[in-house]
Amino acid sequence: MHSSGLPPSPSPEWRVVELGAGSESLLQRFFEENPLYFESVNGEPPQPTEAHEEIHGALPAGWPYTKKWVIGYANAQGSLAAMANLVSDLIAPSVWHIGTFIVATSKHGSGDAHTLYQNLESWARGHGAQWLRLGVVQGNVRAERFWERQGFIETRVRSGVSMGKLTNTLRVMFKSNETVPRAKVRSNPSLQPTCYGCLRQPTQAAELKR
Repeated sequence: MHSSGLPPSPSPEWRVVELGAGSESLLQRFFEENPLYFESVNGEPPQPTEAHEEIHGALPAGWPYTKKWVIGYANAQGSLAAMANLVSDLIAPSVWHIGTFIVATSKHGSGDAHTLYQNLESWARGHGAQWLRLGVVQGNVRAERFWERQGFIETRVRSGVSMGKLTNTLRVMFKSNETVPRAKVRSNPSLQPTCYGCLRQPTQAAELKR
């Protein structure tokens, strides 16, 4: 784990770390301690290889991007309190994809999810992101409400997506910066590729404050 180039911590309570080779057990433990998302969206607990896939899973061949970031927020005891997976410049320059965002169940109702997300968004904007995109399972009300409150808008719907033991309908959502009209987000074909996160699972925001 290292912290070079990562978001600054929004609180002295957390240390921001990049999760890479050697962090699999730490991330797997976090997933297993916070299984609600996996159970509700995949219909089963996190699998034994969940963290390995999160860290090492490759993007589809031929999909251009700059970097895949797997970021953890560690507490004073060294355990994770939250994590996020982002891909910069996916398919098109300045388009960042949020593949995963989970905040620990113990943080529900605290407002920490909003604080952490705003921290991530500010950091991404500072690194050139003009559009942020994600996929969320339709009917996962907690996640849908959270992302809508963060300013995301739906641009398309994908049906029949197999995830674990379930088949889901996904809402692909975007958020532009203040200088990019929403109409451009809806109409620009370069912003409408098949959702990377949907190939494995949509943005993991079930474990969030309502």
